[in-house]
Amino acid sequence: MFAIIGIVVVIGAVAGGYFMSHGKFGVLFQPAELVVIFGAAFGSMLVANPMSIVTALIKSVLGVLKGSPYSKAAYLDTLKALSDVFAYGRKNGLQKLEADIEDPHKSQLVSQHKILTSNHHALDFVCDTLRTSIAGGIGHFEIEQSMEADIDIMKHELEQPVSALKEMADSLPGMGIVAAVLGVVITMGALGGPPEQIGEHVAAALVGTFLGILFCYGIFGPLASNIQKINDGEIEYMHSLRAGVAAFMKGAAPILATEMARRSIPPHVRPSFKEMEQKIKGGAAK
Repeated sequence: MFAIIGIVVVIGAVAGGYFMSHGKFGVLFQPAELVVIFGAAFGSMLVANPMSIVTALIKSVLGVLKGSPYSKAAYLDTLKALSDVFAYGRKNGLQKLEADIEDPHKSQLVSQHKILTSNHHALDFVCDTLRTSIAGGIGHFEIEQSMEADIDIMKHELEQPVSALKEMADSLPGMGIVAAVLGVVITMGALGGPPEQIGEHVAAALVGTFLGILFCYGIFGPLASNIQKINDGEIEYMHSLRAGVAAFMKGAAPILATEMARRSIPPHVRPSFKEMEQKIKGGAAK
């Protein structure tokens, strides 16, 4: 929602300044220029990327409207979920925990924590790591390496849609020039006609360049940066899970393992130890 406010401010500031200069808004309405600019830019993105990345990009853009899901409340729910899982494993043994992580959506222990079951990346990350640890035959260092590799792969996957959007944004000024050149071609064909008609063609050509630059630096470029920050928040979330699970696998008490996860949360959304403790005591798993 905050991104929408920013877009409105950008368009409002440009339109306001144009209006203050006694500009005529009708001149800026050039559908043909928009078709050339956005059609060519979107087509070039389709040429450069497979459909999976295009689909992920559309989902990422829609995700900007919701904002980052990783608030302090979300982290508190996550810490509560980790604490319940760790406490259950410590009390009943890891072998007993294995049944819950094999089918977490049917597990009474895991399914009550929507913060995990609604995020398949986080759920698979925690369950797969615990499953590997329970199976044995691999040391803690190797498991931590596998978690880091998992996060690196996830980071690479998240960066691809952002890269595609940045490339599209970077192409918009060039596509604006293409539209402007086509406008000049039309203008040359109108030479010898009424001066006002030539003026309209020149104005339409310049609008193409204007729109390409505006949408590149005013909307699509910042939109890509916003998606990148949301993705960074997701990677930070995974690192928090990694810290908690790694500590638990090394034998730390559930509260200490959960505290390690809390310490790995970015400061601006990190709950205090007291807040975490109150959340955990508010309804620990039996």
